[in-house]
Amino acid sequence: MRELVLTQPGRALEEEMVRETERSGSRREFEVRLHECGPVAYRVAQGVLRNRADAEDVAQEALLRAYRKFDRLRDPTRFRAWLVRIVFRLALDRLRSRKRRESRETTWALPERRPAPPTAEDLACSTELRARLECAMDELPEKLRLVLLLTAMQGYTLEEVSGMLGIPMGTVKSRLFFARKQLAEKLR
Repeated sequence: MRELVLTQPGRALEEEMVRETERSGSRREFEVRLHECGPVAYRVAQGVLRNRADAEDVAQEALLRAYRKFDRLRDPTRFRAWLVRIVFRLALDRLRSRKRRESRETTWALPERRPAPPTAEDLACSTELRARLECAMDELPEKLRLVLLLTAMQGYTLEEVSGMLGIPMGTVKSRLFFARKQLAEKLR
C-alpha cells in the first residue's frame, strides 16, 4: 500500500510537468503567430471601426481571446484567418453597440450641422481628398468595406481574403466589385 501512495505523487508530478511543457510549447507557437499576425488584427479593427482607440481595444480583446482558445485551434496554419474572423466579429459588435448608444444619445442631444460642401480648391488638397475618401468608405456596408480594405489597401490576394473571412471566392469578388462601384459613385 505504501508503494502505491509513494508512486502516485510522482506520477502526478510527471503528468503536471508534461502538461506544463505542452503549455509552454503552445505559448511559444502563439507568440510566433502573434508576431506574424498581430498588426493585421489592428488594421482589420481600424477598417471596420474607423476609430483608433476602439480599434486598439478590439484588437487587444481579440488577441486575448485567441490566446485563451489557441489550444482549441485545429489547424495552427489557419491562425491568421481565425484571428481575422475574431477581430471582425468583435469589431462589428462594437460598431453596433456604438450605433445603438449614439441613437439613444441623439434623442436628447442637439442635431449636428453639416459643413458646407468642399470647393474645387479644397478637393485639390490631399488632406481633403483623404477625408472625403474616408467618409465615402465609412458609408460603405461593413462587409464591403472590409473586403475592399483587405484587398485594395492592405494588398491581400482574393484567395487570402477568402481564407481569412471564411467565405467563398465568388463572394469576395462580388463584394469587391460592389464596394468599388459604390465608392466610385460616392466620390463623384
